[in-house]
Amino acid sequence: MAFGWIDEQAEARRRAGLVRALRPRPADSSLLDLASNDYLGLSRHPEVTEGAAEAARRWGGGSTGSRLVTGSTELHAELERALAAFCGFEAALVFSSGYAANLAAVTTLGPHGSLVVSDAGNHASLIDGCRLARGETQVVGHADPEAVRKALGTRQGAAIVVSDTVFSVDGDRAPLAELAAACREYGAGLVVDDAHGLGVLGDGGRGAPYAAGLAGAGDVVVTATLSKSLGSQGGVVLGPARVIEHLVNAARTFIFDTGLAPAAAGAALAALRLLEREPERAARAREVAAELHARLTAAGLEAVRPDAAVVSVRAPSPERAVRWAADCRSAGLAVGCFRPPSVPDGISRLRLTARADLSGAEIERAVRVIGETRP
Repeated sequence: MAFGWIDEQAEARRRAGLVRALRPRPADSSLLDLASNDYLGLSRHPEVTEGAAEAARRWGGGSTGSRLVTGSTELHAELERALAAFCGFEAALVFSSGYAANLAAVTTLGPHGSLVVSDAGNHASLIDGCRLARGETQVVGHADPEAVRKALGTRQGAAIVVSDTVFSVDGDRAPLAELAAACREYGAGLVVDDAHGLGVLGDGGRGAPYAAGLAGAGDVVVTATLSKSLGSQGGVVLGPARVIEHLVNAARTFIFDTGLAPAAAGAALAALRLLEREPERAARAREVAAELHARLTAAGLEAVRPDAAVVSVRAPSPERAVRWAADCRSAGLAVGCFRPPSVPDGISRLRLTARADLSGAEIERAVRVIGETRP
């Protein structure tokens, strides 16, 4: 029977407690949201939603084509200039998603004959970029600059080191300065995904590379998403102008993909302008994360100390993690639930988002619910 193997895999997932299902959410919900990646609470901000609406009214519902045909508008160019200036880089290129941006950066900067050194804790989009790149990939230990040095020392020629800046599972931060130093010893480039750093880390939310003193460096390329702190959708690659020009000419997820919808570009630009005016939002997100961690650990839960806005709480097993998250939802709290294969170490977790707009009462309520429903 065609696709008969699908049933076998479905049964294996069921036995392992790893079945996933879509849960469409309503436009309005009474749930306290600690599951989304809306770190700054901007996705429903009136200025952001109006930015999306105005862009749709002016430019239409879709971009109408790839960026190299009809999919680039003046709005896309304005957003790219604003992102580059805010993050401290020479140039920027906007993609339809952060996933597409990561595929573009890794595949075009890791060509045949090159070495790609990848952190074991990297996001799936970076891993897929490594798989698609024609260079040789070496996976090294998590957040281990010495392992990076050892890998780079195994061969000569073009090389890049690929890492998240803030890892999405536990919310820990990569040692960017040390990674950059290792790269410079061997003449390698550093490609980092700042999806969970942009809007949270650095001066006014300018990102983890900015905080590490790497913004604008000629050997550093940064990717990010517009769907987390900026409350919109899309992705961006930031770096030297010659690297961005190379992506325009060589990145398949740029050349052959439909451009980012104008509404998403308008929303992202409005959110960025808002963050420029209200930089305290970034610090507030970090404060909320620290308070969540302190309260959870005081309640006897095993929570990982956050370096940005992700707070991870360990669960005994995949099945119990799923039940814990479901019990939280029944009690009015939405939390993330990370299980294998989404976690590289095989440990299941509740994943909490520390949003800048959470009140003290909401933080207290979230901790109380998580504690009362613990397995």
